[in-house]
Amino acid sequence: MKQFTLMARDYTDEGALQRRMGCREEHLKALRELYHQGHFISGGVILDDDGRMIGSNAHFQFEDRAAMDAWLETEPYVRDRVWEHIEIREIKLLDPNA
Repeated sequence: MKQFTLMARDYTDEGALQRRMGCREEHLKALRELYHQGHFISGGVILDDDGRMIGSNAHFQFEDRAAMDAWLETEPYVRDRVWEHIEIREIKLLDPNA
């Protein structure tokens, strides 16, 4: 399995936070399912200096980049225009047991 990091910045328009909150539970449910399938490793929200949600950072593992991209097409934050800028990079996370 290959590991990936996703860094996503939210849209900055007036309705951006409302869109995020509107599909947040669906997004979290999907991540829980990915976790149980062995694809979601860790992640969380990016906050601005005032503590407002402005993006996401997460680590995943999939067989390849095509599988990661296929999942991304189903992600509620993509579908509902929460994430505007998405960067994905292949990574190798430290295994603390090695």
